[in-house]
Amino acid sequence: MKGIQRDKNDMEFYIGMVAKWYWIVLITLALSLIFGIYRVLTLQNFYEARTVILVQPQNLPPDVVRTIVAEDTNIRITTLSQRIQSRTNLEKIIEEFDLFSGEGSQEMFMEDKVAVMRKRISVDLTRGRNRNADSFTVSYRGTDPVRVTQITEALAANIIDENLKLRESLVLGTNSFLEAELKAMRVKLVKTETGLKEYRERYMGGLPEQLESNLSILDSLNERLTHVRNEVRMSKERLDLFLQRANRPVDTTVDDVPVRSLSKEQELERLREELNFRLKRYTEFHPDVLQVKSAIRQLESEPDEVVAERPRSRPLSAFEQQRADLLAEIRMNEKERDALVAQIRVYKKRVEDTPKREQELISLQRDYDNIRSAYHSLLNRQIESQIAVNMEKQQKGGQFRIIDPARVPEKPMVPDMQKVVLFILVAGLGLGCGIVAMLELMMPTFRGAGSVEVYTAVPVIANIPTIEYGSGIKRFFLTRVLPVAGCLTTVCLLGTLLGLVYIKG
Repeated sequence: MKGIQRDKNDMEFYIGMVAKWYWIVLITLALSLIFGIYRVLTLQNFYEARTVILVQPQNLPPDVVRTIVAEDTNIRITTLSQRIQSRTNLEKIIEEFDLFSGEGSQEMFMEDKVAVMRKRISVDLTRGRNRNADSFTVSYRGTDPVRVTQITEALAANIIDENLKLRESLVLGTNSFLEAELKAMRVKLVKTETGLKEYRERYMGGLPEQLESNLSILDSLNERLTHVRNEVRMSKERLDLFLQRANRPVDTTVDDVPVRSLSKEQELERLREELNFRLKRYTEFHPDVLQVKSAIRQLESEPDEVVAERPRSRPLSAFEQQRADLLAEIRMNEKERDALVAQIRVYKKRVEDTPKREQELISLQRDYDNIRSAYHSLLNRQIESQIAVNMEKQQKGGQFRIIDPARVPEKPMVPDMQKVVLFILVAGLGLGCGIVAMLELMMPTFRGAGSVEVYTAVPVIANIPTIEYGSGIKRFFLTRVLPVAGCLTTVCLLGTLLGLVYIKG
């Protein structure tokens, strides 16, 4: 059967529909109120206590004492929040305040208790202009308002204590690290300094800063060598001129004028020097060379006793004395020449090695300067760290201070009774109207003359009254008593619900 078309704006139709199925609306509303009363009686009130903690900067100016603790307050508060919500800390609070000690709590494991308590704790940041937290709020929710306040105070005290421990541990850890690094850097500095000192001592005289002095000394030695060579040349020329003027061979006879006596070794040395001198000027077969060789052989063949007595009985002549002096002068000049050549060779080597020494010294000096700079930097940081440690021990650094202590809550935060009552009423009326609408769709009827005219397109001339069957008492009960009783029951249930809400709220 098709649904009967009705005028949706016809209020008579809707009023008639509600009047027909009023008992269904009353029943669903009564059931909703009963369920609401049950929920209000069984729902547990949760109270919340809050405390506001101010993030206070350090008391000393930063240009006087520089802090070594990271000043990212957001990260620090997050770290502290995790610390106070650690299992160890929450277990202490649970045991201290004897939480979850009611019926059924014996079956809860400690992990469950800790998890429930973590859900009840919240830490909210209040950010300032620099995006760092100026303050933050610590709150806790529970069923007992007094105990909730005590737990909130304990959490705030824990977070303040943990902040002090965290800052102190950070500065102490930093100070210990800097001390260890400073000790290692000091050992490295001493080692580098010792190596630089040993290098300077090893190559003393050939260092880059001594180059000018070495060049000056080298010039002086070259000038002296030139002079000595001239002296040697001139001495040899005087000897040669002396021998040419004398025009006589080497004579070992005794003269009347005693000059000095010579031993065998001294005489042999003198004759060999004269032989070397003559070999430089003549060949081996020159008469003068042969004469000197003969004298050497004769002297070497004589016994030592005879030679030892010869100087006393046969002193040298003036000729031999002058020649010996010239030879001694030549020998002395040649010895000085050789010494000067050796010294010049040493100073030339120093000058030639100066660029190499300069590069090596620059490398050593650079390492030393870098290590010394790092050492002084670590030393300054270690001093600042020690000052920061003293500042934290005296609690002059950044601290947390309670500006709004926790108070005993007077009103439960959960549940919101007004929302509960509103939800129950809306749910009961909505469910009842829904059931009525569904029944009306399943059993369509005409409601008033207007509905008939709309359906048949024929005007209604007259209405036939409803024929009532049954006794008057039954009809009175159904039409009068039952609606009034239902309404009173619903009103009583609603009053009871509102009373309970008022008592618990």
